[in-house]
Amino acid sequence: MLAGLVAGALDDAARRRESRSLAEVERLASVTFPALDARAALERGAHIKVIAEVKRASPSRGPLASIPDPALLARQYAEGGASAISVLTEERRFGGSLADLEAVRAAVRVPVLRKDFIAEPYQVFEARAAGADLVLLIVAALDDATLAELHRLILDLGMTPLVETHDADEVQRAVDLGAAVIGVNARDLSTFELDRDLFGRLAPTIPDGTVRIAESAVSSVADVEHYRRAGADVVLVGEALVTGGDPVATLNEYLAVS
Repeated sequence: MLAGLVAGALDDAARRRESRSLAEVERLASVTFPALDARAALERGAHIKVIAEVKRASPSRGPLASIPDPALLARQYAEGGASAISVLTEERRFGGSLADLEAVRAAVRVPVLRKDFIAEPYQVFEARAAGADLVLLIVAALDDATLAELHRLILDLGMTPLVETHDADEVQRAVDLGAAVIGVNARDLSTFELDRDLFGRLAPTIPDGTVRIAESAVSSVADVEHYRRAGADVVLVGEALVTGGDPVATLNEYLAVS
């Protein structure tokens, strides 16, 4: 599943490159406004922090929400107290686009994450050109050389890499990389099965001072409390917010967890 998602994302990037060259995307990335300091926005506080996600669909659940106006949803997230907003830009299985990212960036003043299957520099320059402040890097999808290259490029462009892991070996690769923001995804991207306790097993291996993000398997306040007890500084939440009917109220409940 993961290999197919990465291949599809690269094919889509190649199609976009036919109409907008790498040189043009690099130029646009260089003239957009500076990225916000996402790491500072996500550092541990007295209460859990939330990255709220604009998510229309997923391979595991299918369609979730139509989200005709991602900018409106993003403003609701910001109103509700989200520390950052994640935007799915993968087109084939998640129904996202870079246009969604651009709309969200124009609507809010909190850091914005490009969440996609990033595997080449062109996609990183696209992210900055569209106004992203963070870019997701999935350790399982990248060899060490590519991971290091993309991590460095994201930093060089003033953005923050969110390095996503799924097991102990991947956490060690992220630590060796010097990642300052590490996510642990409870969803196995090969099988799409969930393990809510994975974060708690891996969090002690992430160095102090690193922002620790728990991703997936968040559908209730109890889940947020579970992750906070296990050491999470931040939870990344998508489905519960887009399907719950009142994202502001849901965020308020989650953000009360200390």
